[in-house]
Amino acid sequence: MRLRHLSLCAAALLAAVLPAQAAWPDKPVHVIVPYPPGGPSDIVLRLALEKMQAGLKQPFVLDNRPGAGGNLGAAEAARAAPDGSTWFFATDTVVTVNPHVYKQLGWKPDDLVPVAVASSFSQTLVCNPATGFKTLADLVRAAKTQRLNYASGGAGVPGHLAMELLMATAGISMEHIPYKGPAPAAQDVIGGQVSCGFLAGPTVLPHVKSGRLVALAVSGATRSPVLPAVPTVAEAGFPGYDATFLLVMFAPRATPEPVVKAFHQAFVDALRSPELGARLELTDQHVVAGTPAEAAAQLQSISRQWGAVARRIHLSLD
Repeated sequence: MRLRHLSLCAAALLAAVLPAQAAWPDKPVHVIVPYPPGGPSDIVLRLALEKMQAGLKQPFVLDNRPGAGGNLGAAEAARAAPDGSTWFFATDTVVTVNPHVYKQLGWKPDDLVPVAVASSFSQTLVCNPATGFKTLADLVRAAKTQRLNYASGGAGVPGHLAMELLMATAGISMEHIPYKGPAPAAQDVIGGQVSCGFLAGPTVLPHVKSGRLVALAVSGATRSPVLPAVPTVAEAGFPGYDATFLLVMFAPRATPEPVVKAFHQAFVDALRSPELGARLELTDQHVVAGTPAEAAAQLQSISRQWGAVARRIHLSLD
C-alpha cells in the first residue's frame, strides 16, 4: 500500500509538471527590452527570437520599452503575470547598477530572476574627427584644460558608466549628455553637437570604418576583434580598467520552473547556433549562453564591483 501510495504521488507530480512543459508556449511570447531599437540587445534578441519562433511555433514579440536607465521596462516585466508569456532582456546594469544609484527604482530586483547570460560586450570610445583627438591620451590631456562633453545612450547605461569610471580613473571631468539610446547619441557625435561618447560597438562600427568617427579605445579587458587596432583603455594608459557588460534574459519571479527550463533551452540553443554566433562576433559581441545559476553568480559579483564604483564616484541618478 505504501509503495502504491508513493507511485500515485509520483504520477501526480509528473502530471503536474509535464503539462506545463508541453503547453508552453500556448500563446504569443513577449520579450521586453528597456531600450530603443537598434542597440546590441536588439541585435542579439531578434536573431535568437527568429530561431525560437520557428522551433516553438508561436510568435515571439520584441517589445521596446525605453526609459529611466531600463527601470521602466524592468517595472513592467516585474509586474507581469509569471506564466511564461513575458520575459525581460537587458544589460546587466539594470540589476547590477540601478539598485545602487536610483533611490526609487519602481520595481524590486528580487522580482526578476536571471535565466541566462546571452552575450558579453564592451563600449567603444569615439570622438568627432574635428576634435583632433587621435588617442585616449589626447582626450585626457584636453579634458584637463577644456570644457568637453560626452554622449551616452542614457543615464546609468553602459556608456555612461564606462565614462564615469574612466573619468574617475583619469582624474578628469566632462559634461554628460544623455540620449534615448546609442543611435541618436552617435548621430550627435557625428554631427559635432557632442565631442565624444562611449557607445555600443555595433552602433558606431560603420561610422568608424567610414571615418565619420574616430575610435580611441574600447572599455573591455580585451581588444575588439572587429577593431583590432584600437587599444583597450587599460592598454592606452590606465592599467586595471575594465568595463565589460553582459546581456541577460530574466523571467518574472514565480514563473514555473518547467517553463523557465523550456525557455532557457530554446534560447541557448538559438544562441549556440553557428550562424548566430558568427553574426554576433561581427557586431562585437561574444556568446555566453550559460545556466541560470551561472548567470545569478555573475550578476552578484558584478553588482558588488559596480556598487563599489558608484560609491567611490558618488554616482546618483535620482
